[in-house]
Amino acid sequence: MTEFFKGPKGSWIWLVIRLYVGYQWLHAGWGKLTGGFDASGFIKGAIAKSVPASEGAKPVVQAWWGAFLENFALPNIGLFNFLVPIGEFLVGLALILGFATIFAATMGMVMNFSFLMSGTISSNPNLLALEFVLIALGGAYAGYLGVDYWFRPAFRSAIARLTGGEGATAKASA
Repeated sequence: MTEFFKGPKGSWIWLVIRLYVGYQWLHAGWGKLTGGFDASGFIKGAIAKSVPASEGAKPVVQAWWGAFLENFALPNIGLFNFLVPIGEFLVGLALILGFATIFAATMGMVMNFSFLMSGTISSNPNLLALEFVLIALGGAYAGYLGVDYWFRPAFRSAIARLTGGEGATAKASA
């Protein structure tokens, strides 16, 4: 059964998942790029959720994450206002094209985890689960029907030349 998922025949499943997840990221990023984006309200809200409302209450956002947001993210809000929309858009574009698919899905997971740790649910658990499935089950074949079909072998050959190793094969392999 796993041979189906790890081969070219199963790559159609990964294409459908990739296109769905990619569209979600691309759409979110494009909306932020064209409609203006300021993460300061979101970050301030997450920081507020890291403080217990009353004695004995558990915060929605862990204290260490709230401290990171307060001491690093908020003072560098300009960086986050740039990285979040660009990151969302590029992850979506890469997943749709099937370019550096595993890396793109991993970066999507990083953003999903960040949003979840900041106290938002939305579509983050769904996207996180699909990205995990792409990486864990799809592996090298997640981008087989995409740019990765040509990119991965060329990348492996370039790395092999740089490190003095043997050349890579022309097909994607796990």
